[in-house]
Amino acid sequence: MRPAPFTLLLLLLLSTALPLFAQPPGEQVEMATVLHQSGKIYLVVLVLVTIFAGVLTMLIRLERRLSRLEKNASANRPDA
Repeated sequence: MRPAPFTLLLLLLLSTALPLFAQPPGEQVEMATVLHQSGKIYLVVLVLVTIFAGVLTMLIRLERRLSRLEKNASANRPDA
């Protein structure tokens, strides 16, 4: 029995993510410490929130347009 492609992809992605957990516990990330001390972490968070809000707004507008197009297409279709 052949494993599904999804299973193989999942195993590949999980095996590539394992080295990311190689940092010893309790050790501080230097960049995060510097950003937090200088107050620039808030700017980073603000930029990320702005990007996510923009993507969310774009997706909502796209969904509304698609719904409107689907409604128009079903209304203009002659009954068979």
